[in-house]
Amino acid sequence: MSQLNVNGQRVVPYPGYKFIVKEEGGDVLAAVQKVSGLSKSVEVNEYRSGGDPSHTRKSPGQVKFEAITLERGVTENLQFEQWANKVWRIGTQLGGEVSLADFRKNIIIDVLNEAGQKVLSYAVYRCWVSEYKPIPALDATSSSFMIQSIKMENEGWEQLSVSPPKEPSFVHPEQ
Repeated sequence: MSQLNVNGQRVVPYPGYKFIVKEEGGDVLAAVQKVSGLSKSVEVNEYRSGGDPSHTRKSPGQVKFEAITLERGVTENLQFEQWANKVWRIGTQLGGEVSLADFRKNIIIDVLNEAGQKVLSYAVYRCWVSEYKPIPALDATSSSFMIQSIKMENEGWEQLSVSPPKEPSFVHPEQ
């Protein structure tokens, strides 16, 4: 169980994360085990003032949002593959390879704590699948789960406001 300080504020990070990925309308796209790459960086532009040859100045440039990878165990749910196929469809008529109308999605990634309560939420904008791995290298001697993944390009993300979950109260069994 996570520790709380005297004021009821969490002092230990949430263990056992779980992630729910939803489309902007609220439809669940997938429950995933791992989310990686939620990062952004700002390009640094250096310049010199006209009368000051010895010092450079710095100002922010373009913001770059890294691709996000979602991983989950292989299931019969085809939503990852259907979304990936909207970027490039094999065997279609000339000009029909890409579904320009709906290959991008705004999604929400909910982070759940060990009790299944939402603790963090991120909105990710204009995502599309740039890489899809339906199954890893197959190894019949392995006892691990097969993991599939998609890599999503995006045009930005932000953390959404989430009210803190109520910590479950603990009642000692002898009471």
